[in-house]
Amino acid sequence: MAESLSTGPGEEKEKETEDRERDGSATTAEKSTGSYGSTETRGLRDENGGSVGKRRNLSDLSLVRFITTELTRGYFLEHNEAKYTERRERVYTCLRIPKELEKLMTFGFFLCLDAFLYVFTLLPLRVILALLRLLTLPCCGVSGSRLLQPAQVCDVLKGFIMVLCYSMMSYVDYAMMYHLIRGQSVIKLYIIYNMLEVADRLFSSFGQDILDALYWTATEPKEKKRAHIGVIPHFLMAVLYVFLHAILIMVQATTLNVAFNSHNKSLLTIMMSNNFVEIKGSVFKKFEKNNLFQMSNSDIKERFTNYILLLIVCLRNMEQFSWNPDHLWVLFPDVVMVIASEVAVDVVKHAFITKFNDISADVYGEYRASLAFDLVSSRQKNAYTDYSDSVSRRMGFIPLPLALLLIRVVTSSVKIQGSLSFMCVLLFYLGMITLKVLNSIVLLGTSCVFVKAANMEEKLFNPPPSATSSRVNSRANRTKHVNTPAQQAESTADKGGTPLASDNPQPNTTAESSAPTLPKSDSDTFLTTPDEEDDDKIINTDTGLERDGLKPRTPKKDLLEIDRFTICGNRID
Repeated sequence: MAESLSTGPGEEKEKETEDRERDGSATTAEKSTGSYGSTETRGLRDENGGSVGKRRNLSDLSLVRFITTELTRGYFLEHNEAKYTERRERVYTCLRIPKELEKLMTFGFFLCLDAFLYVFTLLPLRVILALLRLLTLPCCGVSGSRLLQPAQVCDVLKGFIMVLCYSMMSYVDYAMMYHLIRGQSVIKLYIIYNMLEVADRLFSSFGQDILDALYWTATEPKEKKRAHIGVIPHFLMAVLYVFLHAILIMVQATTLNVAFNSHNKSLLTIMMSNNFVEIKGSVFKKFEKNNLFQMSNSDIKERFTNYILLLIVCLRNMEQFSWNPDHLWVLFPDVVMVIASEVAVDVVKHAFITKFNDISADVYGEYRASLAFDLVSSRQKNAYTDYSDSVSRRMGFIPLPLALLLIRVVTSSVKIQGSLSFMCVLLFYLGMITLKVLNSIVLLGTSCVFVKAANMEEKLFNPPPSATSSRVNSRANRTKHVNTPAQQAESTADKGGTPLASDNPQPNTTAESSAPTLPKSDSDTFLTTPDEEDDDKIINTDTGLERDGLKPRTPKKDLLEIDRFTICGNRID
């Protein structure tokens, strides 16, 4: 009885635990069946969707569809119209460069020819007239006036320089120089020719300054007669310069003659390749409009000088072959090749410079008008320089050494004997005078058209710049555009406040501004034309910086005030 009572509750607990386990297994079974069914349905759906996606991807990535897309896809250029229009304008500019450049080169060539013929034709006549005036004026008893006008003094000095240098050049043996240069190696001659080109530019740069110093020393007003003694050292220096420059051009012409007469033409090929090296040295640099104007003037001078050198080479070769016209046709292909390479290099160089620096082709018309202005202004009553000197300053072309060398070569190559030869020389001289007059008339008329088209007529009647006018203009510009820190302090003190320190302090320029300004010459002064938006900006002239942002301000240079070697020493980055 006791055992049955003891075992009863234990059996009931075991039954309850078994019932709970059964219920839990049933619920898990139901959950498992539900989840299995759901997973089965999901699996069916995923299998169906995946098969459809794979079919779509396979159809999209087919080779046929890719090729069809590549063949039929399109695009619209008008969505970037500004870019393509700019590219087209660049192409048109490059195509216009050869025409516009050759117009400038042709006009500049005739300008150099006019200055060159002046030495042979009108300069001797002007020297004769000046000497006649010098001899006849004391006999007339005229006192209190100048014996010679300043222009006549310059002409007489040029004539004496030519006579002395020609007498010195007569002692130079051209044949010995030719054989001495011909005995050198090809590489050495190439190096010599490059050195001669550099020396020619340096001589042209410094030579015109020597001649200008001589002309001004001889013509400036002097209070004492002893001051005229200073002309002698300047005259000797000018004679030495013209002689050395003529010798340098003679060596250059002799080297070119050796290149023409070489058997394999290797030296001529190397010298022509030197022109293409010039493209590398100039195309990939930054150029402004004024720098391009200087380069254009240099190219005009270089091309005209090469023409004269080729003429000298032809004269020397024709003399050696007893003036046989058949030998001229032998030299003709080499001459054409040299000229063609020079023209091609100039066209390619200017085309890419204008392309890389976004310069319009119309700028060559401005250059032509600037050169025409020099010619027209030299014909005015208030002209302060001769036209040949103006061309020398503008282009670096000095005709005296080149004319001296040509006279030396012609007199040694052509033998004048008998009255008939003198008559031929006289007729040739009259023909050169006729050519000079016709060239001057045509150039003057063309220049007037260019000046009128560029609206530069008003500048013709402006007086020449002087020291007083430049000082007055500098003071006027200073009072108009300059606001010094002292004036700023006074204005703030008048308002009753203390001057505040700015974020970018400026140096004190009161002491420097009180110093007198040095007058500048016409070739060193640049006429600036400020824009309308720049009129209200305050510029400090001593620092060249704007007051608000302190940014460097580069002066705008007028083309009429740019000489060949004014900014030649500055690096163009």
